[in-house]
Amino acid sequence: MPELLESCDELFGTRNLYEILSLDKKANANEVKKGYYKLSLKVHPDRVSDEDRDIATAKFQTLGKIYAVLSDKSKRNLYDETGEVDDEIDMEQDKDWYDYWRILFKKVEVKDIQEFEEKYKGSDEEVADLKKAYLEHEGDMEKILEDVMCSTQEDEPRFRKILNKLIKKKEIPEFETLTKEDTKKQKERKRKAKKEAAEAEELAEELGLNKNQDMALEALIKGRHKSREQESNDFFAGLEAKYCQPSGGSKKSKGKGKKR
Repeated sequence: MPELLESCDELFGTRNLYEILSLDKKANANEVKKGYYKLSLKVHPDRVSDEDRDIATAKFQTLGKIYAVLSDKSKRNLYDETGEVDDEIDMEQDKDWYDYWRILFKKVEVKDIQEFEEKYKGSDEEVADLKKAYLEHEGDMEKILEDVMCSTQEDEPRFRKILNKLIKKKEIPEFETLTKEDTKKQKERKRKAKKEAAEAEELAEELGLNKNQDMALEALIKGRHKSREQESNDFFAGLEAKYCQPSGGSKKSKGKGKKR
């Protein structure tokens, strides 16, 4: 089992725990928790292809360990002063990170997500996330929509308007990937989104789900149509249990994640 900082370097391209969570070193407890929450949703194993699932699982487990360090005053002080972590965190191979997650974050219901979306959409936080996604993906709208919380294909015109204003103000560089994107590609993205939504509704009916049931936590936060209608909170819990149960002597994941 690799040490925590070694795993961070291998999976996220840096040994800086704050950088991984996109945090300043002076971040308070709530900011640390929020950074952990947002990134752990992004790397959920169910959001990747089969071939990338092992790495996604390793990232999810590593993020739990990062939060365990930064949320503990003594461990965080040690890390801040020396750049090292207590070996104790690396010894927690039998820790159930799914249970750890559930203790930290309350059960999220539909109304919670609706309230969150209402506050988030159009906020300074959303604009900041949009700018970050635009720069990271160099104007690729499909990836931007996947990256920004609560976004759907319906947000594309609004996002383009915001980004074009920021480009005109020279707050961000112009990427022709966005400004000169083929309209055929935009239409195909819209067509694909409609198809996924229709398939999700059909599957939801087959599973006997309805809009008033609790849905998958990640799907709700992301607001993706396909997941919104088909995944219940119990299904999400099942996935977390599957991917986050401790494994005796798990294999070392290969490949590095993109440096943030």
